[in-house]
Amino acid sequence: MKLIENWDHVLKKAWSIKFTILSLFLTAAEVAVQAIQPVAVPGGVFAGIAGLTTLAAGVARLLQQQEISGAKDGTDK
Repeated sequence: MKLIENWDHVLKKAWSIKFTILSLFLTAAEVAVQAIQPVAVPGGVFAGIAGLTTLAAGVARLLQQQEISGAKDGTDK
């Protein structure tokens, strides 16, 4: 396995990475909520939102992002 050439740029700019990190935090929040069991937050709320952000990460992975993909003609800036 080999990292892509511009991995650091992708890590900073890619929406799929941002959504994946958000999903990680929401999953951790769901675990914390289940451990604390506050009455105000129904079970599964953070898990549901985490699932949606995971879906968004998958969709974002397929979308072209000019900051990463280069110019419209396919060349790098």
